[in-house]
Amino acid sequence: MTAETGVDRAHGATRATFVEPALSDEALLIRFGNGDPSAATELTRRLAPRVLSLATRVLGNRAEAEDVTQEAMLRLWKIAPDWRNGEARVSTWLYRVGMNLCIDHKRRVRGGHVDLDAIPEPPDPAAGAAEALQEGARRDALQDALMTLPERQRQAVVLRHIEELTNPEIAGVMEISVEAVESLTARGKRALAAALAGRREELGYQDG
Repeated sequence: MTAETGVDRAHGATRATFVEPALSDEALLIRFGNGDPSAATELTRRLAPRVLSLATRVLGNRAEAEDVTQEAMLRLWKIAPDWRNGEARVSTWLYRVGMNLCIDHKRRVRGGHVDLDAIPEPPDPAAGAAEALQEGARRDALQDALMTLPERQRQAVVLRHIEELTNPEIAGVMEISVEAVESLTARGKRALAAALAGRREELGYQDG
């Protein structure tokens, strides 16, 4: 509960303000499991865009990523009544589910296309036309290069360098060791650099 701050001039009394800190993802999930639908709204606002970003980068297709995101969130709601606080982070659990759904989808649909026009993160509207076009080209080039990586390398690179998870968090999501994460991300970065090396001038990167 948030109390208003101020001085009651009529009575000369000062009223203190106490602002309830933002609830953790785990606390919100427990609230939802106990029947509070507003907790689901807040969790969706916080977490769904992150799963969507992950799935879009891994699958290369926005529509498929939206399906993965919807299924991942549905699975989160199903386990809410049984969630035990302190055993795991909701975000890590959701990343793992999202990644597994992406893997399952790739197994079902081999040779899927890369819909570069559907990649999110539109250019900054304040940028000039030339800068916006170049930024779009860079995003498309990165997505194109990501899709050439072996699946596990792509997953690790996306989690580390796009979603900015720590290596231990990635290890938890991918259910591998931290050393394996380090190896996958290092090899993935080298492969990306090699894939993009011939396009530096085209994409506006300066050597130096």
